[in-house]
Amino acid sequence: MSTTLKARPAYLLTAAVILIVEVGIALFVRDDLVRPYVGDTLAVVLVYCALRAATPLSSATAIAASLGLAVVIELGQLFHVLNAVGLADNRLARVVLGGVFDLKDLAAYATGAVLIAIAEGVRKRRG
Repeated sequence: MSTTLKARPAYLLTAAVILIVEVGIALFVRDDLVRPYVGDTLAVVLVYCALRAATPLSSATAIAASLGLAVVIELGQLFHVLNAVGLADNRLARVVLGGVFDLKDLAAYATGAVLIAIAEGVRKRRG
């Protein structure tokens, strides 16, 4: 589990920028592409960058954890976990955790993981 400590501020800054973009998407975008799929793709990247900024996880482990978290949240939607824990009417919980299961969301999460792997591969090759 090695990381380059000097890279952490870059991950933190990237996570902060993506968070701002995600909030903007959630508040202002009402379409059938950016909000549901670009937002979901970026969500995996956001979690990845936050993990890399705050933990010593390797790229591969952080990618797996980010994708795994997204899949667990999506499965929670399938099984109506927000209803079960009494948060179905909580706007913040619905924005953060979603409310409707969609197989396409899983594809968006996987796309985010692949984009991270590509970006990290390019970053490592550049040294």
